[in-house]
Amino acid sequence: MFDYHALAPELIIGVTLVATILADLVLPERLKYLVGVTAVLGLVAAAVPLLTVAFCGDITGCTDTGTRVMFGGSYMVDDFALVLKGLFIVSGVLSLLLSVGYLESDDYYQGEFYFLLLASVAGALVMASARDLITLFVGLELVSAPAFLLAGWRKGDLRSNEASLKFYLTGVLSVAVMLMGMSLIYGLTGELTFAGIARAAQASAIGGEPAFAIGVIFVLIGFAFKISAVPFHFWAPDTYEGAPTPVAAYLSVGSKAAGFVGLLTLCYQAFSTVPEIWGPILWVLAVASMTVGNLIALRQTNVVRLLGYSSIAQGGFILVPFAMAASYDTVGFSDAFSASVTYLLIYAFMNLGAFAVVMAGASKTGSGDLDDWGGMNRYAPGLAALVALFFFSLAGIPPLAGWFAKVVMFRAVIAAFDSPWAVVLAVIAAVNAVIALVYYARVVKSVYMDDVPVTVPVDRAVQTAVPRPLGLAIGITAVAVVVVGFFPQILGFFGEVTERLVAGP
Repeated sequence: MFDYHALAPELIIGVTLVATILADLVLPERLKYLVGVTAVLGLVAAAVPLLTVAFCGDITGCTDTGTRVMFGGSYMVDDFALVLKGLFIVSGVLSLLLSVGYLESDDYYQGEFYFLLLASVAGALVMASARDLITLFVGLELVSAPAFLLAGWRKGDLRSNEASLKFYLTGVLSVAVMLMGMSLIYGLTGELTFAGIARAAQASAIGGEPAFAIGVIFVLIGFAFKISAVPFHFWAPDTYEGAPTPVAAYLSVGSKAAGFVGLLTLCYQAFSTVPEIWGPILWVLAVASMTVGNLIALRQTNVVRLLGYSSIAQGGFILVPFAMAASYDTVGFSDAFSASVTYLLIYAFMNLGAFAVVMAGASKTGSGDLDDWGGMNRYAPGLAALVALFFFSLAGIPPLAGWFAKVVMFRAVIAAFDSPWAVVLAVIAAVNAVIALVYYARVVKSVYMDDVPVTVPVDRAVQTAVPRPLGLAIGITAVAVVVVGFFPQILGFFGEVTERLVAGP
């Protein structure tokens, strides 16, 4: 069954892909900026049917409500899918805004860049609705394959070439491991849909088979590469530093969120009957990612690389609620899922905003090294304030949005305090939250308290204007961080879409 209303976001982005590449072919050089405008408008248009589907029940005469199930249960548009599709579209729009000024600053191919970024967003939308192994895999590869090329977009830069190569090689390795796991699961259960896999594992002794456990572990390892969880993180810092900064921002949010969506959906639905297999694995991944990411971030002097390790640590925090899955009852299991999704939503705005101010700071100082950002408050006080806002929010300092993300994360772990492992996890998470504050505060301290380096041309820095699209992206993310921080209940703005998040995907 083909539900055009529910599939409208994917269809609109598909049309936008064609329009973007055609516009790049026919427009003269002086009008190339319209290619970026076309891409942004296409994503904004794709958000409209998300709202109409989400709030259809509130529209007089609208009877097209409820969960939309298509293709024999392989594709589903429900509350979970709508919220995450909204996240992917917003992160795509913000990434495009970050990219416009960057691409115009040098001789980059704009049309192909926008085409690839839109294709990656389209793959993320497919993942949000995927409810079988094949659809999930196709969506994941549609997210990843364009990102391999985007990471190496600075073709003349050896670091960019290295970033693309490392990203590609680890991506291929993760796909091989993941496919091996999926083939084992399908071979044992005879099912492709998540619901069918869960039923098969529960109705027979398959869930206790070593081969099934190996299949689940291989799938988790494949997704661990995608979300750069330790010890499968080694590609991320080099890729973030070598890739164009807008691409690094997208990888840290859009691409990473797609990996989390696939991981959580599989665990919550396909593997829901065997949390004793994947729960301990996520516990180890969460602890390792938080600890290793934070400790290495302490030693970083390049701000982009610091955010790369910060992203690894934040991924660990997102995994924390599900790390105690085997200890939850039904209510706690749902709350854990809701906590991870809530953290992911808030993290997206914080991290995109942080990358945006890094781009603005690098344009003024000519450098991404923290030492060169010293005394920025003296010649760019507004930008310095925004640096403090985003980095303190990532640290979880009230009243910025990051504090609420940390609260829902800790609340989910506390619900499992009957287990000593939950207490240990909560202590480790608390220690890591303090460690993270140290290096986030170090950035703010440099901006406000250090002397301006002699290598920074202050006159040029004062006169360097932030590109309007970049300024718009900073403004959107800053407003989101402040408003959600003061009024966390604003997340209920999504109405029924978020109210039933605790019911799972």
